[in-house]
Order: sequence, then C-alpha cells, then structure tokens
Amino acid sequence: MAPSKDSLLSASKHRPGIRRLSSMTATPTDVQPGGVIVVPERLMNHQRSKTHHGGTFAASMENARVELSALNLEDDQPSSPSENSPITPRSPQTPAEIPTVDTFAFAFDIDGVLIRGGAPIPEAIEAMKVLNGENEYGLKIPYIFLTNGGGKTEAERCIDLSRQLDIEVAPAQFICGHTPMREMVEKHETVLVIGGEGEKCREVAEGYGFKDVVTPGDLIKDNPHTTPFRRLTEDEFTCSKKRDFSKTKIDAVFVFADSRDWASDIQIMLDLAMSKGGYMGTLSETFDEGPPIYFSHNDIVWSAAHDNVRIGMGALRKMVEMLFKDVTKGKELETIAFGKPQIGTFEFATRLLQQWRKDEHRINAPPETVYFVGDTPESDVQGTNRFNEKAKNDWYSILVETGVYQAGTEPAHKPRITVSNVLEAVKHGMKREFELKGQNGSKGVFNTLELRKALLKPLGDDVSALSKEVKVFDIMTPIAGSTSETPENLATPL
Repeated sequence: MAPSKDSLLSASKHRPGIRRLSSMTATPTDVQPGGVIVVPERLMNHQRSKTHHGGTFAASMENARVELSALNLEDDQPSSPSENSPITPRSPQTPAEIPTVDTFAFAFDIDGVLIRGGAPIPEAIEAMKVLNGENEYGLKIPYIFLTNGGGKTEAERCIDLSRQLDIEVAPAQFICGHTPMREMVEKHETVLVIGGEGEKCREVAEGYGFKDVVTPGDLIKDNPHTTPFRRLTEDEFTCSKKRDFSKTKIDAVFVFADSRDWASDIQIMLDLAMSKGGYMGTLSETFDEGPPIYFSHNDIVWSAAHDNVRIGMGALRKMVEMLFKDVTKGKELETIAFGKPQIGTFEFATRLLQQWRKDEHRINAPPETVYFVGDTPESDVQGTNRFNEKAKNDWYSILVETGVYQAGTEPAHKPRITVSNVLEAVKHGMKREFELKGQNGSKGVFNTLELRKALLKPLGDDVSALSKEVKVFDIMTPIAGSTSETPENLATPL
C-alpha cells in the first residue's frame, strides 16, 4: 500500500484554487487571487542585464510569462474540465506535499511518443499523471522533454505541450533541437535562419541573442532572381527586411526547423556554400570559403498524423550535401548537426535535468538512472546508448511502438527494452527501480521506511531550508561536476 499522508515529508503546502507555474517555487505573495499566474518579481530582477535575449533561465521565464499572459487564462479557463476542452491546462490533481523520487528520472521525446499529428497519444496523458504522483507508491518522479522538433520558442512549445497533455510544462525542463544553438551566439555576428512558419525562426534566433538575423525572405526581397520559381506573398514581402546583401557578410546558416520550401532554401544554401566568404552573388574558385551550415537535427523521417512516416530535416541535409557535390564537380560539403543522437545534446540534457531537479525539487545531485523514452532507433535509441557509454550515471533506452519504429521489425539500434506505448515505458521504469531497491514480502509492496531510504531525497537536519528562496540559475551555465561544453563538441558532423 502507498505511504500515508502523515508519513510523507512535506516540501510545501498545497493551496487549492491557485495555479502554480511549475518552473519556479512561488511564495504566497507571488500568487494573485483568482488563479492568475504571476512571475515573482525576484525572478524578473535577477541578473536583469542578462534578460536582453541572453538565453538565461530568467529570460525563458519572462517569455513564458508574456505568452501565458496573452492566453488570458483567467478569463478563458473553464470552471471544470470537459470532454470538449481536453487540452486546457489545469493545476495538478495531486497535492504538493507528495514526495519526489531522488534516484531516477525520465526524459521524453515528443513526436511519436507523447504527441502525434498535434494530438496527444491516449496513454500519454495517463503517463504524465503517474509521474506527477497519481501512482500506487504516492511519489512524484522528475522528468524533462528532449525533442528534435523546433521552429518556435521553448516557451511557445511548452504552452502547446501543456495544453495537449493537460499538465504544466516549464521552459526549464524543455529542449528543442535548436536550443543548444544559443551557445553559438558569441561566435557568429550575421546569421541566416531557415525553416519554420513565417517569422518564427527569426524570433527564436533573436531571442537567443543573435545580433543580426536574416531570412530567405530577406534575400529574395533584395534579389527576386535568387529563387526563379518562388515569389514572396504579400505578408512575406511585408515582413522581410530590405537590405543590400552584396555588402552583407553572412557568417553562418542555421536550419532551425523543417523547410517550408525545399527548392528555394536549398538554392540559397548552395549559393552561400559556394560563395566567397558568405557574400551572396559571389562564387569561390575553391568552393571552400562559404559559411558553416548547421542543422538542428538529423532525423531522416519523423512521425506525424499520416499513417506512414514523413521525411524530415535529415533528408534536407543529405540533399544539400549531395547537390553541392554535383554542382562543384566532386567537392565535399561538411555540414554540422545538433539534436539527437549527438552526444552534445545529451550532455546538455544532463545539465538541464540536474538544474531542474535542483530548482524545482530541491535535489542537488544527478539521478542514478535516466529513462529515455523515444520512438526512433536512429536518433533516440542510438543517442541514449552512445551517451550511456560515457555518462557517469545510467541512461536507459526505451523504445515505443507509437511512432517511427514499427512493431515486429528489427530496430537499427537495439534499446534496453521495447514497449507498446509511453505509459508502459513509465510503468516499466518505476517497476524496475522499485525491484532494484528491494521489496517487502511476497506481495511486492514497498515498506515505507525502505521507500524513504531508497528513493526519497535526503532533507537533512535543516528542514526549514525548504521555505527559503531558490536561487535562479542560468540553465546554460555548466554545473559543478558536469562535462564542460563548447560549440565544437555540442554539434558534430555525421
């Protein structure tokens, strides 16, 4: 049986009717009456010089505050959930005093694992409830999201995911394929961003702190002959910025999200790859003077609403490299990929998870085991297995059958276990942990004392410390004991 309420150690008191933004620990003065989310002033004032799109935790929270405010949650929130509004965020149903597991955590891919075609996979909502404490053991389990998808700010993606899964997802527990690209800000001055809808990717890049961001629309507006078969729409023409690109040096190309016009985007990338030093309209004699080209991930296919998989950014990358070789009569183009299965992305995830556990759950130590749940053997499983070989803790790969991987086939990279869906993945990880830590008698139920000793975070003698403010950390700052990173080892060529 689950531990009784009286036996659980409380970190904070639950306040019914008040919505809690789970990316921070709010004091009573931080929450206004009526269930309105309020970002504490102390968070907004923290290192304010860094919140000018400098990629800090506080900047992420400011983005989330603005965008959540725009949703007008106070007016739009229904009084009770209904079948007609399945994606409206709500407060967790489990009390805040439920203790948090210390020894393990989960990391999830999104498309094909939790979401498919914009709709939640049925078992995903139940899986999130289990992680948030609605389980037979009465325990919360920390988790983060690690997706190769992108094209929006992390705050926007969190709002989308919160609605889809009926939970609260914070920017501080979320990594897009392009999130680690923010560490390239100081390296490149003028950058071209490709992919996504409208001006979204320009906004993402500027939010990361890139000083001068241009888009394919800007290039086409300057010279319509750049793409003979594409004409800008009226909205695209209005949003695109006019400038003289014959005098503009483009230092790098970043493919943030899937291209909406492959032919035009490939043409522009080839023009720059063959240019003299990144100037449009020039042509290098050696074809090795162009700017570097970065892709936020390398997935050839991905799981969408269609019955069959759809081609993704990895296919675009292959086409650019292949066409460059053809038009240059044999020269090789070396591009660079972020995202899974790159080791740097998992190192980044390790830092994010450790910081999230520290800020949200008061656990100042890495978990012994991280269960990574994915649907793509070539990225999710391969990346987890490769990282596990060098990680200090155990990264345990779980493959689900709700996305790219087809049940009954032999995966290109073998996971530790294959299960039918994400709920079964969560149940497997929990069962494995509890069995490893020991059971009580033939019923297989944990003794409460053993449960505390084996799984709960140590509170120490000074329990009052839980009521103190939590320092806001920049999620980009390396944590003591973690692997140091540079842009060179964050992204690696394939």
